[in-house]
Amino acid sequence: MVATDPAWLSGLSYDQLEVRKMDVLMAMANSTAGGARAGVRPGDPGLAVTLAGTTINVSAGAGSAWRTGQGLYRYQLAATSPGTLAAAHASLSRIDLVYVRVWDNTVDSSGFSKADTVYLAGTAGSGVAPTPGATEIYTVLATITVPSSASGGTGAATVSTTARDLSVAPGGILPVGSTGLATAGLYAGQARYNTVRNTLEFWTGSAWASQGDWTAYTPTWGGGLATAGSSVSKGRWTRIGNRVEVIATLKWGTGSTMNSSNVTMTLPTAAVTASDSVWQGTGYFWDGVNPFKPLAPVVTSAATTAILYALRQSDLGYQSPGGLSYSWASGALMTMQLAYEAA
Repeated sequence: MVATDPAWLSGLSYDQLEVRKMDVLMAMANSTAGGARAGVRPGDPGLAVTLAGTTINVSAGAGSAWRTGQGLYRYQLAATSPGTLAAAHASLSRIDLVYVRVWDNTVDSSGFSKADTVYLAGTAGSGVAPTPGATEIYTVLATITVPSSASGGTGAATVSTTARDLSVAPGGILPVGSTGLATAGLYAGQARYNTVRNTLEFWTGSAWASQGDWTAYTPTWGGGLATAGSSVSKGRWTRIGNRVEVIATLKWGTGSTMNSSNVTMTLPTAAVTASDSVWQGTGYFWDGVNPFKPLAPVVTSAATTAILYALRQSDLGYQSPGGLSYSWASGALMTMQLAYEAA
């Protein structure tokens, strides 16, 4: 077993690699052992990229860069210019890259030990920004789109921060745009802000989801539905806190039969145990010809199924749909919507 130096103990001395490896604890993980998500803090106006004619300017600011096995490099920069925009292509557009590079001679053999901004012109017609060299330690700040120009110049060039590397503290909420939406979460419960949907999302362990998102499920119908035949069952549900809302539809198929029992439909999750609680929604039955007939889905305490009752217009009483003279022919439609409190 190899002993290491923990931080800030009296009498110990530390080299730069030890400090960088411990600094990763200040940033969000990146799915690599001892790794850190590097970048600029969301909301920090520093390291902003702007154009003054063909001159690229980067404002003062601070950020971080990460390298496998080397830990987290923290840096701060005064206002700087990484160079001048390359001339536009006569017929093809181009995407250029602006980034902060950390030169560490012990890692990249660059001969330097510093941090500075870098401008890297892209390849005309490629449709993508260039990638820094494999040995470079860097943080992306912005891309610059340079449209084609038969007369030369770059006056229509525009700066985009879509590709900008952002980082937050462990447990922080990371803003994510279109380029990062497909990235999986690192742990169940991790939060992010989806800037495309403008909503807070959480990693479930298998997907990003927001409270209020609808999830498809297939309800199982029974009771008065004696034989399902080729009937088609569809459903969706959403949950916000303990409030669950369900929409379900059963389209009658050939070979389907009814009896006089109550029609039941499985719920996506059980109702809370509360002896004084009953939840009722709305629904209807339609045979494709006659007017809609009302149905009342009801969920009782601790139930895992909803019961669909027919509402008799004469006395407003609850009846089994199969006990009434409804036409249950192929193509008939039974649908409901219900909200209840989940366990």
